[in-house]
Amino acid sequence: MSSSEVYHIYLKDSCIFPCLTKEKFKTNWECLNMMVGFMKTDYVVEDLSYEVVKPLQSNEEQSY
Repeated sequence: MSSSEVYHIYLKDSCIFPCLTKEKFKTNWECLNMMVGFMKTDYVVEDLSYEVVKPLQSNEEQSY
């Protein structure tokens, strides 16, 4: 995986889509919001959440 940020999508307290790229996150997030809003389920839009995980930044030079 590259050193760019990744996204995790949660449904209530469960991570249902871990380590997504920004592009895949946008697609899945939009789809999930539409599905929860239109389909009769036990879930509501407020049950969906996400987290952005940024790579750690090191202040030291890497030695090879």
